[in-house]
Amino acid sequence: MHTRPRIAVLPVAGFGTRVLPATKSIPKEMLPIVDRPALQYVVDEAFAAGITHCVLITGRGKAAIEDYFDEAYELERALERKGKAELWDELKRLRPKEGTMSFVRQQSARGLGHAVWCARDIVGDAPFAVLLPDVIIKGKPGCLAQMMEAYDDVGGNIIAVDEVPEADVSKYGVIKPKGSLDGPLIAMSGMVEKPPVAEAPSRYKITGRYILQPEVMRLLATQEAGAGGEVQLTDAMARAMEAGSPFHAFAYQGQDYDCGSKLGYFEAVLAHALDHPEIADGARELVSKA
Repeated sequence: MHTRPRIAVLPVAGFGTRVLPATKSIPKEMLPIVDRPALQYVVDEAFAAGITHCVLITGRGKAAIEDYFDEAYELERALERKGKAELWDELKRLRPKEGTMSFVRQQSARGLGHAVWCARDIVGDAPFAVLLPDVIIKGKPGCLAQMMEAYDDVGGNIIAVDEVPEADVSKYGVIKPKGSLDGPLIAMSGMVEKPPVAEAPSRYKITGRYILQPEVMRLLATQEAGAGGEVQLTDAMARAMEAGSPFHAFAYQGQDYDCGSKLGYFEAVLAHALDHPEIADGARELVSKA
């Protein structure tokens, strides 16, 4: 049995430029998906997969994230006094247990790889997960929980992927398989960022969930800036792969939503509204009238 990761790193320091002007004063991760912020879905996915500690990499202007996961004493007491027990219970249920979340400041925007590296002292010399909060994944069980089951079999490093139409591969980073594509676990020999359709090594796009070994964190310490002048997580993973560290892609069961884009955010809100126990019927009726 491989030792499962217990710590997840969630980089939440980005500016959210693709959904401006909404994110001028609100962290993109706090944009609501029906009745809770997008980030809540990702944190729930992590804890449901057996993660015991989430490290959120924050930046300037992200104080609302820390406040959200804290106790809202005045609000909760007001709900209690007014007899709104269900709402009060829901807030208590969503609040993480004390000591299960850390907040680390990324003082300069130097890329995803640098953001992950900022968690190095908390992660230590152990495998860890990375969940990109821009991406919400609807799946039962959750995507990371599915990956954990696969990790039990093969260990090493695992990257979540899903298959896209051939015409769309040039929009994404895709994996380069090594050998057979049978089954959800696919041995990898590399990754290619936004390849031309004719040159794409596969149709499996990388989807924002990772289980990584500690050597990736060590490589990030010396990783030079790459695309966009930023330290890229994929560059450190590529170096680890070249050094012989095993990598597998995992084709999870579920649907992902890119909440960092306007259309993807709308799609996420719509999908969750149509699946919400309180408003699903009303949402369907509204959609039918559109």
